[in-house]
Amino acid sequence: MKLPEFTAQYATQGALAASEGWGYDQYLLRLCELELDQRESRKRQKLLAASRLPREKRLENFERSRLKRSVERQFSALLDGDFLRRAENVLVFGSPGGGKTHLLAALGHQLVEQGHSVLFTTCVLLVQRLLQAKQELLLEKELKRLDKYEALIIDDIGYVQQSREEMEVLFTLLAHRYEGRSVLLTSNLVFSEWERIFKDPMTTAAAIDRLVHHSVILELNLPSYRMEAAQNRKSAASADSLAD
Repeated sequence: MKLPEFTAQYATQGALAASEGWGYDQYLLRLCELELDQRESRKRQKLLAASRLPREKRLENFERSRLKRSVERQFSALLDGDFLRRAENVLVFGSPGGGKTHLLAALGHQLVEQGHSVLFTTCVLLVQRLLQAKQELLLEKELKRLDKYEALIIDDIGYVQQSREEMEVLFTLLAHRYEGRSVLLTSNLVFSEWERIFKDPMTTAAAIDRLVHHSVILELNLPSYRMEAAQNRKSAASADSLAD
């Protein structure tokens, strides 16, 4: 009957039922609860493995205190995952090192914990994957395969300039997911600079229109966390040397 947790737990729970005076219905209910809990745990483990999320970039080690109050409110509202049901996008902008990737990865981990399917990828790797599929005449199949992910997190759009052909497949993906599945992305380029990404004014406008229509936009504009950490380490080292 494909009830492995029943097999693992029936004796232990049977002894507990006898000592606690449970009826048969309560004993069976307990075994069912354990079975369901284990299935949910296995499902989350599979979703996490498939997500390719950075394991270290979780909510518990994301410094939310660095966020502006308005951005913190926006971010908090996303954590229940309800935006996925509405196929809304999440667009995160800011300078390098400001925490854009960590913010979306932390959100991705929360979504996986809730049982949602997530895929994290850099823009460069995603474009290479789509371009290869196009060259093999399998682009439509690849787009449908990506449809199984409720949330597609694309990190660093615009960080590395791509060719026109590469950006065409990225636009095809954005158009395909429009109003059907959510796209979550980070970029260090504001919209006025996106022609550098899509190479053409019409394509740029169309891409922005599809992303923004149903979206939450988070503007971090924070100093580089890595730069701050490096400066703190330098200050600490200087203090130690003076103390010596």
